[in-house]
Amino acid sequence: MIDSNKMGRFIVEKRKELGLTQQQLAAKLNVSFQAISKWETGASFPNIEILKDLASVLEVTTDEILAGSEKEENGLSYSKAGIDIAYTDSIKKEMEKSLETKDRRVLNGLGPFASLYDINFPEIKDPVLVLKAEEPGSKQKLAIEYGYTESICHDMINHLVNDVIVMGAKPLAVLDTIVCGNAEKDTIKTLVKGVSDACKDNDCSLVGGETSIQPLVVDHGVYVLTSSIAGIVERSKVIDGSKIEEGDAVLAVASNGLHTNGYSLVRLLMDKKPQIKMDKIDGLTFIEQIMKPHTPYYKAVRDLFRTEKIHGMAHITGGGIEGNLCRVIPDGLSAKIDLSKIKILNLFKYIRDNGNISDDEMLRTFNCGVGFIIVTSQKDKKSVMKHVSQTYDCYEIGAIEKGDQKVAFEGKLNWV
Repeated sequence: MIDSNKMGRFIVEKRKELGLTQQQLAAKLNVSFQAISKWETGASFPNIEILKDLASVLEVTTDEILAGSEKEENGLSYSKAGIDIAYTDSIKKEMEKSLETKDRRVLNGLGPFASLYDINFPEIKDPVLVLKAEEPGSKQKLAIEYGYTESICHDMINHLVNDVIVMGAKPLAVLDTIVCGNAEKDTIKTLVKGVSDACKDNDCSLVGGETSIQPLVVDHGVYVLTSSIAGIVERSKVIDGSKIEEGDAVLAVASNGLHTNGYSLVRLLMDKKPQIKMDKIDGLTFIEQIMKPHTPYYKAVRDLFRTEKIHGMAHITGGGIEGNLCRVIPDGLSAKIDLSKIKILNLFKYIRDNGNISDDEMLRTFNCGVGFIIVTSQKDKKSVMKHVSQTYDCYEIGAIEKGDQKVAFEGKLNWV
């Protein structure tokens, strides 16, 4: 139990050691000197929001303030190793707000050792869980650097959800992990809120996760994000490409930019030509263009799952069209893609021109404007295109033929 009088005496002692008056300490913390006086007399406590700042000014830890005494200098402690348990506990309380959900399948909240999720689906006779883990790659480094902290969470979740919906799955629950060198409450709060909001946008729930503070492993100010998802689909309705057949149409669904792939190359380009950061492309700066959140495709395709019109889907990420579409094409068949039909975004044209990048490299590294691919029959392609085009541009770029090469390109990319 906290002893307010002992805490108050400790604050007085540390303030005087630093030669500060109550007014000076108040000015540093942007509070009234009356608040300082109440803390020091034990009449009230500094709230959680101000506790870390107070500890920083007094050159102690929040644990020491709460204990009302300085830890033995010769003794080792978690705080001296860079982890302040009292402060991290306060961060967890902030997380509770973002983990609130109306999803009745979530049976517990923050606090238990693990999350409980009800997977009783009476309408699904033979349910199959679809599991995936994902991280937003080196884009997250740029996100922290340029102030896109919440946006990068949408990148991660949208990418994650896109990877399970290609199997025809409904996304259910997400667990996230944040690894950092030091826990900054505002940053952690923003990250958890971003992940939670992105889950809600994709009709699933953030049910828990882990915040791991590793001061001797990760540099201060560095945050590494990852997350895992569970989706569900009826076994007979799994979409895995096995229904793809000769003559099927290959449809492209537009991306809004890089999504979460190719950033190592883009960062190299920015290092060589730092002036491009503020160049305008379609009315936005280069930074604004490359930091657009990864496009989420679930709501555009979910109503098609029960129609059996979709024979296969591919999420176009690292490896481009060839490296991802090949994963759903059955043996003996080939997706013949007409490169001239791809609607290349101006951002990719800009990157190609400024980096002097070959077409082959562009196709391997980037989505080039195609973020998602749907394979459907010729008789259903118009209705599928019409449905998806209510949300994103959807158009035909190829067809399924017999062949040993899972994906074959013909024609050339149109950069004009």
